[in-house]
Parts: sequence; structure tokens; C-alpha cells
Amino acid sequence: MALIENIIKKIMDTGVITSKEQLSKSVYKIEIQSEAIKTMDFVPGCFIRLGVGIGQNARAKKDMVRSYSIWNINKEKQTMDLAIATHSNGIGAQWVKDCTVGDTVYYKTKRGKFTVDTTADSYLMIGDLSALAHLYIINRYLAVDTHVESIIYTKDVSELYADIDNEKPFNFYSIEAYQPKEIIAKIEAITPRLKGVKMAYIAGDSRVCIAIHNYLRKAHKWNTKQIKTKPFWNPNKTGLE
Repeated sequence: MALIENIIKKIMDTGVITSKEQLSKSVYKIEIQSEAIKTMDFVPGCFIRLGVGIGQNARAKKDMVRSYSIWNINKEKQTMDLAIATHSNGIGAQWVKDCTVGDTVYYKTKRGKFTVDTTADSYLMIGDLSALAHLYIINRYLAVDTHVESIIYTKDVSELYADIDNEKPFNFYSIEAYQPKEIIAKIEAITPRLKGVKMAYIAGDSRVCIAIHNYLRKAHKWNTKQIKTKPFWNPNKTGLE
């Protein structure tokens, strides 16, 4: 695997961990400083491929890299912040537990389609712990007077941390994993408050993303352009971005 590691290092940007903080019992905040950030083509909702398995005797190429949302960015200081959860106990979770300030990291920026869209009047944000940082940054880049409703859920709400500015703009709920009926019941109470052009951001468990997407399409006749989904993980898969 040494050859693959060398290739990954050559095609990725280099950074250094400048800060590490535990936000809750299963989430760490990591600050990375890199000269490449100054010229990064950044759009809120971008993510990075991070080489968490480099030098760790990874069994396969797919175990070397994990995807993480950019929670915050400061081009002047050339820093970006990530929030990394450890629920999976996979290679990424082990990496964030073991990494220390001063470590060199290798990453590559990716955009995707789950980025900020300011064309709607009302927004519905739905996600679990894995999606929180991503939804936070999208919310921060919406106009201040934008109407936003939210359903952020996990079994233990104490794991749900505040945004980078120490604010908690979303509504937190204690809901077990994969309980779409509970989420749909809450959506039913929320939708009458959504006015004008509506848009939903749904992220986290891929099964929930599919269930809520189908529900909004069938029950409320939303079109596909109004529904943005990002499946961050699936219990039956490893390394799903």
C-alpha cells in the first residue's frame, strides 16, 4: 500500500492540525491550517477527502480516505474547521481520537451538489449528528431574515453541539436512529409555517434521506429541485460519503 499512499500524498493538499477540541462525548472539532485554503474555491457545503488511513496499515484504498464537511473557513488565517463524530468506530473515528496538534494531514476539496442555495423563502433542515456541521454552515450563509425550520435528531441530544459561533439555531430532538415516522410527524406540524418558495436540506442516514424525500414528493408534491439530500452514512456500508 506504500505506492498508493505516495500517490495520495502527491495529489492532495497538505495541512497541519492547529487545534483539537472535544465538543461532546462523541464529537471532536479539528482545525487545519493550510496554504491551499487561501485560494480554495469555497462554496458553503463543500467537503474534503481526508487521508485518515495514511500510515495506518489500511487494508484497502477505500480505508485511507474519509469525507468530512467543512464546518467553518477563514481564508485570511488559512484555516478550516471540521466536526468529526466517532459513532462508527471506524478508521476515521480512530484517527480523530488519536490525532494531535502538529500532525500533518493530506486532503482534497470537493464541492458536490449539497451546497447553499439562497433562492428560497423558507427552508427545512433535517439531519442527524453526522449532518450537523454541514447544515450549520449552510444556515449561516442564508440571509439573516430567512425563515428556517429544523429537525436535528439523535438518541442523546447532549451529543448535539453548538455552531461555531456558540449559537444553537436549530431545534434538537431525541429520536432513535431510523425512525422516519417520528420525523414525518414533526414535519407535518412544521410545513404550515413554511411560506413562499420552499426548500429542504436532508442529510445523514441514507435510509432517512430516501424516506423523507419520498414523503415530501408524494404527500406535499414538492418537486426534486426543492429537495436536497446528502446520505452521509448507511449502517450496511463502510466509508459512504
